[in-house]
Amino acid sequence: MLNELTRQINSMKTRVLSPEFFMKEALKEAIKAYEKDEIPVGAVIVAQNQVIARAHNLTETLNDVTAHAEMQAFTAAANTLNAKYLIDCTLYVTLEPCIMCAGASFWTQISNIVYGAYDQKRGYSTVRHSLIHPKTKVVSGILEKECRQILQTYFKAKR
Repeated sequence: MLNELTRQINSMKTRVLSPEFFMKEALKEAIKAYEKDEIPVGAVIVAQNQVIARAHNLTETLNDVTAHAEMQAFTAAANTLNAKYLIDCTLYVTLEPCIMCAGASFWTQISNIVYGAYDQKRGYSTVRHSLIHPKTKVVSGILEKECRQILQTYFKAKR
């Protein structure tokens, strides 16, 4: 099933530098997580239309509950920019950030968050007050079907 998902993602036609293009890059990271038997969430951070950070969940690999794709991406992007703030950057992540990752995004002051699938159980939007920086713009539902499908495939195989 993973091979079919990988083929499907790789064969997707997307406009270069579109939100779908960058979400496809995040999906490639989610596939890497899946292959490591990690929950398949992937993320990329983009600045000036270039990917400056790529990451995926590493909670099992690192034995660290905070090693979510977003957290790994924030650290990688900060290292790339040699700066703690990610102003003028966009996070593309395959799953709605959890409360922890939304809180971390606040501190990075990232300008945009774009996510694919909603997380109805653990997503930050389940909390009544906003956890992200007030200047951060959020777009949801980009390649939602594909982002949800990889997660469903992973959890179906676990049952």
